[in-house]
Amino acid sequence: MPAPIRYDPSVETLKPDEAETIGQLNESFRHILDTTSKDYGHAVRAVHAKAHGIAKGVFRVHSGLPPELAQGLFATPGEHEAILRISTNPGDLLDDSIGLPRGLALKVLNVEGERLPGSEGDTTQDFIMVNGPVFSAPDAAAFAKNLKLLATTTDKAEGGKKLLSGILRAIEAPLEAIGLPSATLQQLGGAPNVHPLGETYWSQTPFRYGDHIAKFQIVPVSPALTQLTGDTVSTHDRPDALREVVNEVLVSQGGTWEFRVQLNTDLAAMPVEDPTQEWDAKASPFVTVATLEVPPQHSWEHGGSDAVDDALSYSIWHGIAAHRPLGNVNRARRDTYAFSADYRGRFNGCPIHQPRELADLP
Repeated sequence: MPAPIRYDPSVETLKPDEAETIGQLNESFRHILDTTSKDYGHAVRAVHAKAHGIAKGVFRVHSGLPPELAQGLFATPGEHEAILRISTNPGDLLDDSIGLPRGLALKVLNVEGERLPGSEGDTTQDFIMVNGPVFSAPDAAAFAKNLKLLATTTDKAEGGKKLLSGILRAIEAPLEAIGLPSATLQQLGGAPNVHPLGETYWSQTPFRYGDHIAKFQIVPVSPALTQLTGDTVSTHDRPDALREVVNEVLVSQGGTWEFRVQLNTDLAAMPVEDPTQEWDAKASPFVTVATLEVPPQHSWEHGGSDAVDDALSYSIWHGIAAHRPLGNVNRARRDTYAFSADYRGRFNGCPIHQPRELADLP
C-alpha cells in the first residue's frame, strides 16, 4: 500500500460563493423547521428528524495501531462512553413505508485535544454516517439545490409520498441490480427498506486524520447484526416499523460494530473536494481502529427516548482539530447544522448542550 498523504491546508480549495451557498442552505433549513415546528408544535431536526433508535455503549480504541493510524482520538488506546442514533434523512417524521437512506450518528465522549471552531469547551467527538459510500452532490452548491427540492416536499401529503416511494423503488431496484444505484432516487424515497442494524455506514466526506486524511466507516460485526444485512423490513400498516425492529434486536442482544479508517494515498484518485467520488478500497483498504459495543437495552421508549433525542445534537464540527472536516460540503455543513440545533433549542425553550458523560442525559 502506498504511503498515506500527509495533511496540509492546501488539500482544500475554497470557493468564492461558499458564504452565499451557506445562506441558501440555511434558508432551506429554516423553511423545513418553520413548517415542521408549526405542524408538531415542537421543533425537530431539519434533516434526519426521525430517530429509529438511540443506544448507549462503549467505544474502545484499539492498542497496537501503527503510527499512521494512531492519530487524534485513536492515538491513545482506551474506552470512551458513546451514544449512537439511527435515523432516516428527511426533516419531517414520516411513515416508515417511505424508503429512504439510513443514517447513523455516533457521539464519543471525553475526547481530549485542541477543539474545532464552535466546539470549544466541549469534550465530544461526533461522526455522522449514511448507508452509502458517496455523498449525493459533488459540492455545496449542488447540495443546496437538492435540499431546496427536498424542502418543497416537506409537509406534503404523506399518501402521495408513499405512492411516489413505491414508484421510485421500482425504478431504483433494477439500477442497483446492475451496480448503478441512484443517490437522487434514494433521497426522494426510492431507497430499499433495509434493516438499519444490518447496514454498513460511511462518512462519505473526508476528514483530517491527525497527520493524514481519511474517510470513516462503521460495520456491523456481531451475529445479531450481520444476519440482518440485506434484510428488508415489512412496513405495511406499521408507521414506526423501524423503531420496532431495531428495539427487538438491541433489547435482546445488543450489538457490536467496528469503526474503520480509509487513509488517502492519492489526492488525484481520492479527491478531497468531490465527495461523489468513491475512494478505491483496493488501493487503500478500510482498517479497523476501534470497536463499538452496545449492551442489551431498549433503544426506543416513548417519552424517555424522545427526551434524550431532544437533548442531543450531532455535527461533524463537534470534535477535535485532529479530525477537522475537509472539503466544500463539510465546510457548508458547519453553519447549517449549528443553525438547526440553535433553532430547536430556541423553539423548544431548552438550549442544547454537549454531554460530558452519559449520566448528563435525561
